[in-house]
Amino acid sequence: MDIKIIFLAFLVCGTLYLLARAEPVEDKRALLDFIDNINHVRKLNWDERTSVCYNWTGITCNHDNSGVIAVRLPSSGFQGSIPLNTLGRLSGLQILNLKSNGISGTFPSDLLKLGNLMSLYLQFNNLQGPLPSDFSVWKNLSVLDLSSNAFNGSVPLSLLNLTHLEVLNLSDNSLSGDIPDLNIPTLQVLDLSYNNLSGAVPQSLKRFPRSAFLGNNISPENSTSPAPPPRIPPKKHKSKLSESGILGIILGSCALGFVLIALLLVVSHRKKRKDKSTTEASPKKEKVVSEHQGNGGRLTFFEGCNLAFDLEDLLRASAEVLGKGTFGTTYKAALEDATTVAVKRLKEVIVGKKDFEQHMAIVGNIRHENVAPLRAYYYSKDEKLVVYDYYNQGSVSALLHAKRGENWTPLDWETRLKVAMGAARGMAHIHSQTGGKLAHGNIKASNIFINSQQYGCVCDVGLATLMNPITPPAIRATGYRAPEITDTRKATQASDVYSFGVFILELLTGKSPVYSSGGEEIIHLVRWVHSVVREEWTGEVFDVELLRYPNIEEEMVSMLQIGMSCVERMPEQRPKIEDVVKMLEEIRGVNTGNTPSGGTRSPGSTPSRLPEIGTSS
Repeated sequence: MDIKIIFLAFLVCGTLYLLARAEPVEDKRALLDFIDNINHVRKLNWDERTSVCYNWTGITCNHDNSGVIAVRLPSSGFQGSIPLNTLGRLSGLQILNLKSNGISGTFPSDLLKLGNLMSLYLQFNNLQGPLPSDFSVWKNLSVLDLSSNAFNGSVPLSLLNLTHLEVLNLSDNSLSGDIPDLNIPTLQVLDLSYNNLSGAVPQSLKRFPRSAFLGNNISPENSTSPAPPPRIPPKKHKSKLSESGILGIILGSCALGFVLIALLLVVSHRKKRKDKSTTEASPKKEKVVSEHQGNGGRLTFFEGCNLAFDLEDLLRASAEVLGKGTFGTTYKAALEDATTVAVKRLKEVIVGKKDFEQHMAIVGNIRHENVAPLRAYYYSKDEKLVVYDYYNQGSVSALLHAKRGENWTPLDWETRLKVAMGAARGMAHIHSQTGGKLAHGNIKASNIFINSQQYGCVCDVGLATLMNPITPPAIRATGYRAPEITDTRKATQASDVYSFGVFILELLTGKSPVYSSGGEEIIHLVRWVHSVVREEWTGEVFDVELLRYPNIEEEMVSMLQIGMSCVERMPEQRPKIEDVVKMLEEIRGVNTGNTPSGGTRSPGSTPSRLPEIGTSS
């Protein structure tokens, strides 16, 4: 009987393993047929002996590996027509990106078989001829970019069948005829510029900017904004002037020139002052990648990423600066297809390409709900980029230390507790990687975000090991660094715990790790908390915004005890991060019930003394 049970267990485990490593055989064959029948300059690592879902460049499968859902092969050197009966066999395909290749011929009819397609990118190819007359098969299509080809003929009215379409880009082709009334309510981005279209802009499309119709023969009275009047060349005529007349003109011109120069200087001075005063108030717009730095490379995406863009898209993106940190500048980049990502331009990377890519491979494969996923990276001599999801609430640092004014909303206690729990769970997962040896290296409030469940989410894993070490004065100034760390490239899991302890104290006090008391004195948060605790008074410790919430004293004190245990001076005396997770979870566990339990303090009153807390420094 025991043997049968053991055999059955082995059989079940073997079946589960095979299911986990299942291969979409038909999709794999279709992709091999595609690559075998089209010319391509760049060699791909597609091999029948390897896993299409785990190893093949540019391929993403669904969650159970039963089908291919994305093919991303921009700038892969494809030349010629897309072979028939190849890509059209990928019945579950949702994203197809073949932009910036040399694909030629008419519109690939094979693609009209893809009933589940959601995004199609064929821009910057050599496709020609008319567009398909019937797009009705693409019921779920949201992005269609066919720009920078040589398509001709009219814009098909069947585009109206794409009821989920959000982005339509047909610019830089040879399309002609009238602009159709594409009244698609979901459409957010439209570009029909630089074709041979004529007539009037339909009323339903006048909500789009004039740039969407530039380079066409649009009727001026019906365009989205009035066209400039035609330039009339000045009439030429001869006239004779006396010497005194000429002298008068010269003197008058000189006087006028001096006045104009003076005015320009005044305006310039005022503009500089205005720019300087509004720099902090307005979000800064920049280019994520400059022209000379963006040439000659490609983004590397990780498995499971459903993004479809390349370096050229970042080159064109106008981005908002989110912050400038220790390791570089972070941008919010809004791409042409309405995708929004966070891009960090790394500075002072000291490792070579191989070491950089090896580290990115480790970080890029970390998957946890409390770790911000690394979606892609780029490495060249002049530019190093990392791409993450964009969190619209911003960092915890921005939320905690935002300028307190009319529209400022403080973080409530429930959110702060969930942020600490989530960030600790994310750190515990990071510390479990690479055989339990991986450290984050730069835990701080600006690297922790809030996910959709309102829990903390850790970002920028392991970047410290790639950078120039920060000098000792700068280390002390950050306030998060453990006292034993003199080289930021050699962060440990124990130093991560110290940094997380500082973060906990930051959540509790609402104060920055290093701050000024109003004069010239610089105060270190850890030392200040220790000094207050030694006096056994809590009135100055907790953020005044938290004192509005009743019955949370015990929870705040418990969290303070955890934070102080994490910032012990000796690394061996600090708890492991997995123990910190348990302690944080027990805060709400011991104080059971839907509402926090504790004393019966009324809102606004202040607790007097702490329960006994260690005061080591």
